[in-house]
Amino acid sequence: MRLVRRLLKVSVVVAVIFLLLAVTGASDTLRFYARVAKLYTQDPDTRLAMPLEQISRKDVADTWQAPRGTDRRHEGQDIFAPKGTPILSATNGYVYKVGENNLGGQTVSVIGAGGRVYYYAHLDRYAKGIEVGNRVTTRTVLGYVGTTGNAQGTPPHLHFGVYTMTGAINPLPLLTDRVAPTVTRETKPNNRLLSRKA
Repeated sequence: MRLVRRLLKVSVVVAVIFLLLAVTGASDTLRFYARVAKLYTQDPDTRLAMPLEQISRKDVADTWQAPRGTDRRHEGQDIFAPKGTPILSATNGYVYKVGENNLGGQTVSVIGAGGRVYYYAHLDRYAKGIEVGNRVTTRTVLGYVGTTGNAQGTPPHLHFGVYTMTGAINPLPLLTDRVAPTVTRETKPNNRLLSRKA
């Protein structure tokens, strides 16, 4: 009898917790963190899609660890492009952070396999509807190239950084050129006539 009462109490507590999560919207947050936890169990990507279409890896000057002022080094790659050029996610994952800071200006961070965080900075503006928790693919537009943050007064560019649990790593060796979409001839399904009984 005690066991039944205890199980009943536990069931009520669990039901109340689930009800509170549903009412407060916290279930979405829990679902997001469960997805992020799953990413940590996967091997990190060894190849990343160039975040800007029509920019080749060979066109990116290696700015990794270049001096920035007297007290820091550059933790990423600057990829120059016209203002307003769409910025695509370099990997599959989830939007982890959308916001502003002094150095990066308008930024978006995506978390991908292995728990790596991909940081996109100096955005002119965010893509419509982009928000924390969004699932992204390598075809998802995150925002548009700009000069926000400490990039004001410089040519428009994307600052692209990759962060592991031990710190920043150079993204350039991981970047691969985007393959132009191939146009294929559409084939129509085999149209069969069905006989009807009259």
